[in-house]
Amino acid sequence: MTQVRPMRADARRNYERLLTAAAEAFGEHGEGASLDDIAKRAGVGSGTLYRHFPTRRALLEAAYLDRIEALAARADVLRAELPAGEALVAWLDELCVGTIEVRGMKSLLGSAVTDGGGAAATACGTRMTGAAARLVDAAQRTGVLRGDVDAVDVLRLAHGVATASELGQGDVTLIRRYVGLLMEGLRA
Repeated sequence: MTQVRPMRADARRNYERLLTAAAEAFGEHGEGASLDDIAKRAGVGSGTLYRHFPTRRALLEAAYLDRIEALAARADVLRAELPAGEALVAWLDELCVGTIEVRGMKSLLGSAVTDGGGAAATACGTRMTGAAARLVDAAQRTGVLRGDVDAVDVLRLAHGVATASELGQGDVTLIRRYVGLLMEGLRA
């Protein structure tokens, strides 16, 4: 069994500075933000960035992990507060708004559902797929949602809703319309 050593204090500071700089850069420029710029903002060299985050996707996921975890937790809150179908609709609405408002989030959602779950092995994909699965299961058990729909289907469709809303100049009121149309097609 390999034991993971804790990070040295300076490495931990660099890691945190990289996450802060990445969130700022991704927020300004989207997922294509310059990695060299992120390293400069953090006050580290590009080698330090790649030591902590070997790929752009790893950095993007780490920068947004807290937001993803909050969205996943929100699914459980909504499931406890609302009837199953309403909880799913409310969560999809929040998920789609988040993917438009936070640049780079739509890319994470897309990668989580691209290959039917293989990419969902990432921390973000696992959390999003798990949250969606709990809501889908509850909606199916109450007879609100078709039985042939799974969590990946719903997440792929949510990705499409976010994309369609962006085509409407990012008007978040379109999200409610599109989620409503989507749910009409998914009803049992």
